[in-house]
Formats: sequence, C-alpha cells, structure tokens
Amino acid sequence: MELNEKIKKILKRVEKPARYIGGEYGERALSPSALNYCICFPDVYEVAMSNLSIRIVSEVINRVEGAVCDRCFAPWTDFGDELKKNGVPLYSLGMKMPLKDFDMIGFTLQYEMSYTTILYMLDLAGIPLLRTERGDDYPIIQAGGPCAVNPEPLADFIDIFVIGDGEESMRDLAELKLKISDKREFLKAATAIQGVYVPSLMEVEYFPDGRIKGFSIDKPIKKSLCRDLDGGAFPEKMLVPNVESVFDRAVIEVMRGCYRGCRFCQAGFIYRPVRPRKPETLCAQAVKLIENTGFDEVGLNSLSTGDYPYLKDLIKKLKCELPKDVKLALPSLRLDSFDGEFVQETKKNSLTFAPEAGTQRLRDVINKDITEDDVERGLNMAFENGYSGIKLYFMFGLPTETDEDIYGISDIVAKIRKIYSANKNKERNLRISVSASTFIPKPFTPFQWEAQITEEDVKHKAGLLREKLFYRNTNLSWNDFALSEIEAVLARGDRKVGKVLYSAYKKGCYFDGWSDKFDPEKWNAAFEENGVDKRFYTREWGEDEILPWDFIDCFIDKKFLLKERKKAYAGEVTGSCKQGCKACGIQKTFRCDV
Repeated sequence: MELNEKIKKILKRVEKPARYIGGEYGERALSPSALNYCICFPDVYEVAMSNLSIRIVSEVINRVEGAVCDRCFAPWTDFGDELKKNGVPLYSLGMKMPLKDFDMIGFTLQYEMSYTTILYMLDLAGIPLLRTERGDDYPIIQAGGPCAVNPEPLADFIDIFVIGDGEESMRDLAELKLKISDKREFLKAATAIQGVYVPSLMEVEYFPDGRIKGFSIDKPIKKSLCRDLDGGAFPEKMLVPNVESVFDRAVIEVMRGCYRGCRFCQAGFIYRPVRPRKPETLCAQAVKLIENTGFDEVGLNSLSTGDYPYLKDLIKKLKCELPKDVKLALPSLRLDSFDGEFVQETKKNSLTFAPEAGTQRLRDVINKDITEDDVERGLNMAFENGYSGIKLYFMFGLPTETDEDIYGISDIVAKIRKIYSANKNKERNLRISVSASTFIPKPFTPFQWEAQITEEDVKHKAGLLREKLFYRNTNLSWNDFALSEIEAVLARGDRKVGKVLYSAYKKGCYFDGWSDKFDPEKWNAAFEENGVDKRFYTREWGEDEILPWDFIDCFIDKKFLLKERKKAYAGEVTGSCKQGCKACGIQKTFRCDV
C-alpha cells in the first residue's frame, strides 16, 4: 500500500523521514492475509533494525501458511506528535496498515525502560492501553523477549506473553489463531502452548504488607525451549536499513546461552541451556546474508562468542567462503577467551572488556572466573596486534563490595598503562575509557534477592574512583542512578507497578532509555500518586518470600540459585559449565553436552 497524502506531508516536517517509509532493500512484498501479525519494537528505527530477535519472529510467522508478519517501530517524538495532530494512526512499515487493523500485535521486551514506549505506540495506534478496555474489535496484544521472564509489571496492558524461545511457540500461536477467531477462546486455548502466559487467567493474592501470598494457577508456566537451533527458523535475507542503524552489518547467532554463570547476569541463566549452531549452518547463513544484502561485515553474535566451541573452525570456513573484503565482528569476547587469531579479525581501534569488579575477591563473588593473569595475557595480545584503546565496564554496588574493590578499578587501569608502556608495537597514545553502572538485581539470578544500593552509595563510590583516576587520556563515566533505580523496580515489579507505568506515561514518560527523555520527577510523582514505594522493590528480599515471577519456570532450580548466593558470600567460584555440569536444573529438561 502507498503512503497517503497526509503522511507524505508529515514526512516533510520531521527529522529522518526515511525511518517511516519502509521499502528497504530486501523487503518482501506483503499483502493482508488470514492472520495479520505485526512485530513491534518499542524504540527508534535505528535500534530496532539492529535487533535479530524480531527478524527471527518475522521469519517464523511468515513461514506459517495463511499468516503474514509486518513490522512497526516507535516513531520519534516529532513524527509521533504529527501523527496525533493530523489524526493519522500509527501504521506498519510494509503494508502501511494501521496497527489497530491487525489481528495480533507483538512487542519485544529487550529492556525494562522501553515499557512506557509500548503504551506510547498503543496510544498512537488508537488502541486502549488497558487490556480490560479492549474488546473483540481490537488486536490481541502479545509480548515476548528476555524481560518477559517477569511479565507482571505489564500484566494490565498485555493480553498474552510468550516466555522463552520464539521459534516453536510463536509458530504454534500463529497456527492456533488461524483456527480460533474468538478472542477469549483463543487466549484460553493458547495456554496449552509451552511458554504461553495469559494474565487475565491468573489472580495474585497479597499480604497486607504488599508481599505476595500466592498465585491462582496450579502449575508454573514453563518457558518455551528451541532444542534444535540448526533446524529452527533463521532469515536468509535481512532488510538493509534506509538510515544507518546501530549495528550496520549482517548478523548470525553462533550459539544461544552462556557457559559462564556470572551471578549477576540474567541472560546467562534465562537463555540456558547452551546450544551452539554447527559451523556449516552458520557459514551457509552468513554467505546467504552477504549475497542478499551487500554488507561488508558479519557479526558473530552470542552472549560470549569466544566460548563458541568451534570458533576457529568457523572463522576458517568463513574466510574461505565469504568474499575477501568481508570483515568479521566478534563483539562479545572475554579476556580469558581472547586469542590472537580472533583479534586479527576485528577492527584495530578499541576493544571492550567487562571485568565488572576491581578485585579478584569481588570477581570470585560474582563468579566472573577471570584472573589477573587472564587480564594481562589478553591485553598483551591486543596491544601486540595494534590496539591502542580500551573500554572497561564495571559495576557499583555488587554484593559484599567495599571501598578496596573500588580502588581496585584504578589498579587495573594502572596495570593496563604499565603493560602498554612495555609494548614495543605501540604507535599512538593509549586511550582508556572506564564506565561504571549501578548493579541491578534481576529475576532468575543468584542475586535476585539482593538490595540495590542507594544514590548516596553511588556518589560515594564514584567519588572514590574519580580521586584515583587522574591519568592522562583516561575517562570515567557512570550512569544515572535514578534511571537504574526505576529499572530495578520494573525488573522486580509485580502487578501494582502497572499503575505506576500507566501514570508515568500519562505524564509524558516514554523513550525512557534515552537520557535526554528520562524525567525522574515525573516518575517519582507517578509512584507517589499510586502509593507505591520504590524501596519496596529495591530492598533485600527474604529467601522464603514468594517472588512476583515465581510462577514462571525457566528450568533453573531455585535451590541452585540460593546455593550460588551462599557461595557468593563465601567468595567461592563455581566456574564455567565447560568444566563440568553444575546441576542447575536445566539438565532435567535438556541434555547439555559440554
């Protein structure tokens, strides 16, 4: 369908109109079908077009006979304001069809601070925000993605969640919707699909103090699990963005899951088990993507690409089969998996490492499982291969952290400078960037019970580090505490937080992940007027407490998480799954070959 005249006039008045026209190179010709599904990413075009998960979901839906999948991303405020002013509903990029005319709309939940942007998109589409206010004449609103492991903060707005992998569950959901048109009947029948959660079919009971007393469902919702990634849907084509995206390259997913088990890392637990794709599969995918897009770079994506068991073999195959001018990007290397052969494939400007903690003691607490020797070996290799810029990521407020651990960050910087000074291949001045974020306790991790530190704590820790990092060409930055606090509340929130989300959006909060759009005063007012205390959600939780996400089963035993928490406080390292099974619980469902 063509853009109508109103939209054409609007495009002349906004920044980056190419975000809103579709028609990218590689776009499929779409037309309305028996099931019209729209995948939505609640952020701007440049971010959305870099996301692999929405491409996989689109491929899954489009393979279902009688179904078609279109896409829609959050319009920036200039275009959004113009849509409202001119009475134009938010539309999809492929068919240019209003969102409210679709049968189903699916939102991907990649980060908590996008939640109010979901409400913004629904509002622009002319769809009531609350699920209780949407009748049969409105689309079914669905959500999935990593943040869906705690769906409760969005329970007032989303009709149906898919928790876990989408390759099989989304296919089954689309096929079911083609058979059942009645909304209530469909939602009830969908609960038979693994990974599907319908909030309207579960009640939550609370104690007078606000803690959860129980859930009305008899058995937990088991996450959906794609056992065979090689046989799963993966797009051989991808759209070439109209404007430069965040990651402007072809992307293949080398494996899903992570061997490491860092105790703060939600992704490392919810994406278990580790499932590597075969090098032959990956090579074929990469070749097809390059043929169909013309990109000159392929990203080898995973939570820890250096741990992919066949990485050297894969790189050799890719070198042989891809055009000679195509580069490889390995964006998630760890210091202890750093290899000279890998580093030669990456760009010679700066490398990013995430020690997370400044001392070996604290790295043992979080099960980071890298040593000072790993740090030194990895840096020597990087500098010998021509790198002169290092980006380091740390966290403030990890469990058991002391001032000595903060000083340890400065010690790491000093060591890096010393190693670089001794390197004979240096051609330019060393540049070091140190970034520190506030630790956020996340569901399904050994630290899900921990308290988040206060703003005063962050100021103290940042002050200590700023006094120590007075080196030339060394920059220090840390994130906004207010933003981290809201993120923690949304990550660990229950249904009561939904009222806060609604109020915050009505006050003008959306695009909250963008620092210039985030307004803590509006958020604080939303908490206050709904009688919700942020510290209730950022406090330390009792180990015997029912957690808002306890009705979700990600196949990780709660006893294992508690055991890991105790080991953290004892400073004991569990190590990587590569060193043997740690009996986390996933082995009851999936045989892990390590």
